Amino acid sequence: MDLIDTIFRAALDGTEQAYVIALPDDAQAAPDQPRDLMIALHGHGSDRWQFARDPRDECRAARDAATERGMIYVSPDYRAPTSWMGPAAVADMCQLIADLRAAHPIARVILVGGSMGGSSALTFAALHPELIAGVAAMNPTANHLEYTNFQDAIAASFGGSKREIPEVYKAHSAEYWPERLTMPIGLSLGGRDESVPPHSVRRLAAVLAAIGRPVHLIDRPERGHDTTYADARAIIHFAIDGVV
Repeated sequence: MDLIDTIFRAALDGTEQAYVIALPDDAQAAPDQPRDLMIALHGHGSDRWQFARDPRDECRAARDAATERGMIYVSPDYRAPTSWMGPAAVADMCQLIADLRAAHPIARVILVGGSMGGSSALTFAALHPELIAGVAAMNPTANHLEYTNFQDAIAASFGGSKREIPEVYKAHSAEYWPERLTMPIGLSLGGRDESVPPHSVRRLAAVLAAIGRPVHLIDRPERGHDTTYADARAIIHFAIDGVV
């Protein structure tokens, strides 16, 4: 996978924002062929290079799936190492998808992420379901009003605390908007996860199943804040294909 570090200027505020992109091996030979785009979102404290280079299972599974399927692969900073998909990151993501569609013949957009990235994938899909065709979220939260960790970082990203702007925290919480999640959703959880507890995503998965949405939940009660390579591959392929 040949990685190209790329800068774009955010329409929101004129700042320079970065992402890594890798094109399929046959992209030059078939430049007009429509391809799916996978956008991989890093975890708290990391940046665009986590899902581009990190050998951990979640990151390898995403890269391998994109390579096997001939997908365009993009890993953005989405504003900050502690982004949590605040309003500025949402604006950047919308712009990035539009820019990539203008530059490449993209068929569908699949979101993948782990921890903060998984939470952010669910947030963005709930806010802009018209842009996303599938989501694979590993060890995420689906409820920012309930979540209690990393609150200083989230408040900085969201523009205030949950007491000050509860409507923003609710808007960025996928659990409150299950009807918007019409795309295949793959989810992996660890029952012993204390960094991002699994309760809100279990509830979201149950509601999605009850209303007939395509959802695939892998819930490992013995695991903590991580997802194995096999489980990551399973939910990523579900996000792409909609079948287990």
